[in-house]
Amino acid sequence: MLLERVPLTLERLRERKAEILAVAAKHGASNLRVFGSVARGKADGNSDLDLLVDLEEGRSLWDLGGLTADLEDLLGVRVDVGTARSLRPEIRDEVIAEAIAL
Repeated sequence: MLLERVPLTLERLRERKAEILAVAAKHGASNLRVFGSVARGKADGNSDLDLLVDLEEGRSLWDLGGLTADLEDLLGVRVDVGTARSLRPEIRDEVIAEAIAL
């Protein structure tokens, strides 16, 4: 018998906000915003978590990779982390408009 994963929601994320923000700060990230299926309330048990962040000056892709790995360990779901500048131009405005602050 397969166990069905519980879908991630904004409410569940906000219950762990302090932990999430502590991990983000360790990697120089702030202003975490959720977008995608979780932000739209349409996530299912297979959905990932899409996050936009602001990175401190001097931080790099290594920091984003570390943040991604640490959040995946903390939350037990696949996480995609990026900055507004890293978004493809054709979707940037839409993603930023739908993004919800954690």
